[in-house]
Amino acid sequence: MTADPATPGAPGTSASVAPRAAGSGPATDAAASLAARVLRHGRYEALAMLRNGEQLVLAIVLPLLALVALVITPLLDGFGPSRIDVAAPGVLALCTMSTAFTGQGIATGFDRRYGVLRFLSTTPLGRSGLILGKAVAVAGVLGVQLVVIGGAAVLLGWEPRTDGIPGAALLLLVGSAAFTALGLLVAGTLRPEATLAVTNLVWILLAAAGGVILPASGLPAAVEPFVAVLPSAALGDGLRSALVDGSLDPIACLVLLAWATVASLAAIRWFKWS
Repeated sequence: MTADPATPGAPGTSASVAPRAAGSGPATDAAASLAARVLRHGRYEALAMLRNGEQLVLAIVLPLLALVALVITPLLDGFGPSRIDVAAPGVLALCTMSTAFTGQGIATGFDRRYGVLRFLSTTPLGRSGLILGKAVAVAGVLGVQLVVIGGAAVLLGWEPRTDGIPGAALLLLVGSAAFTALGLLVAGTLRPEATLAVTNLVWILLAAAGGVILPASGLPAAVEPFVAVLPSAALGDGLRSALVDGSLDPIACLVLLAWATVASLAAIRWFKWS
């Protein structure tokens, strides 16, 4: 008996091969572990960020300009052993803010607008994999920033305390988590245009008076207690303590951890996928 060619699953027809979602890879991809899917998505998002001209300016060019400007001007005189010792940790904190908060917030906001998030959340990647992939992308781009900005700072005479590098790495890890959660919170609750405006405005305000570049102790006494509890000041002052003095600031770690926890819970509660 000859099988009906129109019958699904009939031998010798294309219907005998189970259809897969558009864009899916080989059958072995379906069996890939969550870790593999997260790493692949993180690599994709990191490359997309680095290939985007606007993101590249925000991630690399502006921090480099800020580093040079802080070294050749007297703005940071009196805050540390040298201008570069105070400037370099602050600019690294600025890089974390630009990538984890502004860059990720804007990208996620427009992905949400165009339905990319809703589509990806229904794939084998899943919602948890999507969020973890974004965290991997932030870490990857931040690694590139650390190499470029840190290398430029060394060329300008920076000699960070090697015994403070583990503490600095911990602060950068917790800080990137806090700012990524804040970026996702903004992107998941506001319209993309509002996300673009809010993230850029907050980035400028924190960079100028949030304890990132200029230590919180250098601000007016009336505002210092409020700035000191901001994640920007905790990251900036914490990195300076680690890389200039060689000591880990536990208060800065706790402040960043608190922001990461609260922002993550808020993003989970109010994030809209479409």
